[in-house]
Amino acid sequence: MSDITPPLGDEPESPAPALPEPTQVGAAGATSELAGEPAAMSPEPWAPPPGDGEDPAYVPAAAPQFVDAPALSSQERPSRGVWPTRVSLLLVAALVGGLAGHYAAPASSGGNGVSVNQVSSAPGGAVLPNGKTIPALVRQVVPSVVSIDVRGPGSEDQGTGMIISSNGLVVTNNHVIAAAVGGGTITVTRTGSTKALPATLIGTNSVNDVALIRINGASGLPPVTFGNSNSLVAGDAVVAIGNALGLAAGTPTVTQGIVSALGRTVTAGSSTSSETLNNMIQTDAAINPGNSGGPLLDSQGNVIGMNTAVAGTLPDGTNAQNIGFAIPDATILSLLSSLKSGASVVSHGAFVGVEIMSMTPSLEIQFGFSVSSGALVQGVIPGTGAAKAGVRQGDIIVKINSTNISSAQDVTNVITALKPGDVVTLGIVRGTHHISIKVTLGTKAG
Repeated sequence: MSDITPPLGDEPESPAPALPEPTQVGAAGATSELAGEPAAMSPEPWAPPPGDGEDPAYVPAAAPQFVDAPALSSQERPSRGVWPTRVSLLLVAALVGGLAGHYAAPASSGGNGVSVNQVSSAPGGAVLPNGKTIPALVRQVVPSVVSIDVRGPGSEDQGTGMIISSNGLVVTNNHVIAAAVGGGTITVTRTGSTKALPATLIGTNSVNDVALIRINGASGLPPVTFGNSNSLVAGDAVVAIGNALGLAAGTPTVTQGIVSALGRTVTAGSSTSSETLNNMIQTDAAINPGNSGGPLLDSQGNVIGMNTAVAGTLPDGTNAQNIGFAIPDATILSLLSSLKSGASVVSHGAFVGVEIMSMTPSLEIQFGFSVSSGALVQGVIPGTGAAKAGVRQGDIIVKINSTNISSAQDVTNVITALKPGDVVTLGIVRGTHHISIKVTLGTKAG
């Protein structure tokens, strides 16, 4: 049922501006291990590669329920790959003599009569646009990054986490620790150490794919510093850190890239389960299984996102290139209070039927909107409650019932607590008009 209350007056409405396209991808989450069987990737960030295809083949460690997750178009669905349980890499290094450096030692000859040139200076670190070297940034942050190992009945998963308090609170992806929800065990290994420390699950949120654990008996640990994901723009430099492929706990992998896009809606799933996350950061920094829960850093070393998913191989065999996704730090920070209280958030399955991203002042200027906060509707799923009620692309949701909405995360928080069949009143800004639309919530099936 729908009830649209138009504003007073008869002003013509201008067409909705062209908006960024929503996306679908596969997960670059935790690596999984079953004795003698390949590992299934858990969810991580994603963006929309071209071409038709079906939902990515994603198998989560556990099958959580997800809320308000619109299915993306078939053109935008990269698939998730499968990684072996253990990855053994034989690194064959070709030593190349060179003349680079401040001082070249005279040619010397070994007992075998081969003459070589050698320098005494150290290699130079890659430099970020602000002049800071990546090695310096990594040294600053890695003490606050941990590798996570989760063992459940017949399974083992690896992922990454970020220390957020001196007494051992660690934030990670919900899909990383999913196997422990039914009574499994969690251990963490700090960077530079080989000692696995026991940890306890504190709170979970399967809707937003965020979880909180605590390292038992910890004190004096260095927490990460969070930045401001709301200030990101496409092209900003980023660095990703994580336990990629679970190669060796305590020795994280470092990759570099840029923010490729913002506000992505990403759906990753299989025929039995799926999750959809709104307002994701898209990056070309390499993200792989095991990176899940690790930090995406700005050029100052501040956490602006949590690595969560990656685009893989499409059903037609096309490989997605350099498309990964991270949950914005603004979303993580908004959930920490409930997670610390021991909350276990699971969706009741209510579904509005919109693909949304957070409004920002830069979007307001770029597209000529009349407000700078709220949840911008990027797309409306045909046949859903939102479509039947008359919600349009370009609408900005600023209120649901009596709750003010300032971001996409606010919409998810409200809808998570509701059930299919509930009727909500959306306060919407359309152009310069403020209107109210009643929407009957449905389910993901439509």
